[in-house]
Amino acid sequence: MDAHSDAVQRRRTFAIISHPDAGKTTLTEKLLLFGGAIQLAGAVRARGEQRRARSDWMAIERQRGISVTASVMTFEHRGLTFNLLDTPGHEDFSEDTYRTLTAVDSAVMVLDAAKGIETQTRKLFEVCRLRDVPIITFVNKVDREGREPFDLLDEIEKTLALDVTPLTWPIGMGRDLRGCYDLVNDRVLLFDPGRGDQINEAVAMSLADPGLDGLVGGPAAAKLREEVELVRAACPPFSLEAYRAGHLTPVFFGSALRNFGVGELLGGLADLAPPPQSCPAEPRAVAADEGAVTGFVFKIQANMDPNHRDRIAFVRLVSGRFRRGMKLKHVRTGKLLAVYNPVLFLARERELADEAVAGDIIGIPNHGALRIGDTLTEGEDLRFTGIPSFAPEVLRRIRLDDPMRAKQLRRALEDLAEEGVSQVFKPLNGATWIVGVVGQLQFDVLVARIAAEYSIKAGFEEAPYETARWVHADDQTVLKRFAEANGANMAEDRDGALVYLARNAWQLGRAQEDFPAVRFSATREQH
Repeated sequence: MDAHSDAVQRRRTFAIISHPDAGKTTLTEKLLLFGGAIQLAGAVRARGEQRRARSDWMAIERQRGISVTASVMTFEHRGLTFNLLDTPGHEDFSEDTYRTLTAVDSAVMVLDAAKGIETQTRKLFEVCRLRDVPIITFVNKVDREGREPFDLLDEIEKTLALDVTPLTWPIGMGRDLRGCYDLVNDRVLLFDPGRGDQINEAVAMSLADPGLDGLVGGPAAAKLREEVELVRAACPPFSLEAYRAGHLTPVFFGSALRNFGVGELLGGLADLAPPPQSCPAEPRAVAADEGAVTGFVFKIQANMDPNHRDRIAFVRLVSGRFRRGMKLKHVRTGKLLAVYNPVLFLARERELADEAVAGDIIGIPNHGALRIGDTLTEGEDLRFTGIPSFAPEVLRRIRLDDPMRAKQLRRALEDLAEEGVSQVFKPLNGATWIVGVVGQLQFDVLVARIAAEYSIKAGFEEAPYETARWVHADDQTVLKRFAEANGANMAEDRDGALVYLARNAWQLGRAQEDFPAVRFSATREQH
């Protein structure tokens, strides 16, 4: 294996998916701690800037304790390079999360031991299933009172139609938690709640060893032996093939807050998670071990550094060895793009990337040239597929407090729309801009960011529209006739694509009946 192929095989690019409050941000921090990327894991609720969660850098995230944007963190562990893509856990940010999941090769699903599978977990899981993303499950918060482990396994199996194979097993739960048993390596991981951020040591010991009783107590040891016997009888043996095909999930138990079981999870990612995979594209799929550099933009983030009005395009490298200063073809425009200042990320901190390989995420600073869904290559005309825009579910009119700042507001709206967080529609009849988002909370974020990053006071008010659809027709005269007949409802998105804004479902249905040759689309593939 040459050095390039070896470097690709040593990459693990993954995301963490969970319902809000299941402990995703804490787990992210502890993985970084294990990887040596940060020295101090700061609890999300702790006071003081230095103890804020490293992965949540936007002011509104820090106030609310939620992850709003998907950050990227790179760290090393056991000779491997891990690229962790942090996904927004809040349900109102599903679109950004969806696109982030197109850029990973596997995912960790975090469940709260007391709550099991919650609505957002199920939604995110369905996105993973669309792409057969392999999933490792981490049952978090076993140091608190929770549900029976068998009950949780049963729920995963039935709700998500996944085979489950526990690779660790809790010895007690809540106040009775004594540790976890490593079913693969026959080791006991003892739980010591007073150890804080120290990493727990494991004791090699088979279940048959009488020393187990002295280590965790007779009743706990007897219960563990009984439960492991049941696990081995009821659950299929672990199959790497079934896991990587997205049919089986290995399960680890632990407590991210207590730093417990996290090392085993990270070991599982190192040993089991797939290296970079091939990606679907037109006219052909691209394999990770190809020599030429290819990649796609899955996220744009504006104003990561408030002192410089910067825009970073997050690019997933699909193939090749990228070197700083390379000229890459921007396929959508056909222009060459010289990449002089690419960056690698550790949440808010970043460093220049001299080189990167397939599976890595690099940030390319740019001023609006790159958009979500864009493909970069060394010259080949390729287009990576499956990175969509979704029709917004909530539409509002923007209200500007100072009409003299209309031009700056337009710039702010277009910048933020470029990130894919919101969509901006300009009605053809010249009325006020209409802003569309997937969830209500995004309006709060937009108001906060427009104020903080552009010093503009603005708000949102009811719009006379309920839903938006992109419209297309094979015959352009039909489309023109449709637009003329529905003038008050027609708008353009920021790319100039025609959009129909409907007052309600009935009006949308009527328009579809009246113009059967027009196609109404709820998603638009990014080109």
